[in-house]
Amino acid sequence: MMNIKDCFNLGNISKLHGFKGEVSLFLDVTNPEDYRKLDFIFIDINGQLIPFKIISLRLVRRCYAIVRLEGVDCEKDAKELLKKKTYLPLTFLPPLDNQSFYDHEVIGYKVEDSVEGNIGLVEDVIDLSNNPLLKINNKGKEILIPIMNDLVQKVDRENKILFISCPDGLLSLYI
Repeated sequence: MMNIKDCFNLGNISKLHGFKGEVSLFLDVTNPEDYRKLDFIFIDINGQLIPFKIISLRLVRRCYAIVRLEGVDCEKDAKELLKKKTYLPLTFLPPLDNQSFYDHEVIGYKVEDSVEGNIGLVEDVIDLSNNPLLKINNKGKEILIPIMNDLVQKVDRENKILFISCPDGLLSLYI
């Protein structure tokens, strides 16, 4: 059985498409094109990841795909999947360079600023479309830093450290 800790969230089943069992899959990923040729997905049904074979998948907009799943042949079957989260094994993630990261992978990483040094641990990545944020815990205090161009200087995956260069004056508001 696939464990959720060994997977990443691909997106969710957002709505029905027609009445023959097709669904609209919202792809919550950076590059939906990377997932155009999937053979299967896991769907979280009551806390268990259930594998579904993909019969067809076609991208229709930037982050949506129309998907036909094996065994889902009518509107009634498809309705049972509405609003369910979909997952893929972590091995499906494309490799990244040392200045990029996947949101889920940096949770718990130590954050080193180029001026202030150690400023805490990453608690979360808040994925706001206009202004994604790093949420850092600094001895119980919350620090929010916008993830903008040139913020991340290096991702040290081996030592779980995120090296950043914070905008002047931002950290002094918190520390």
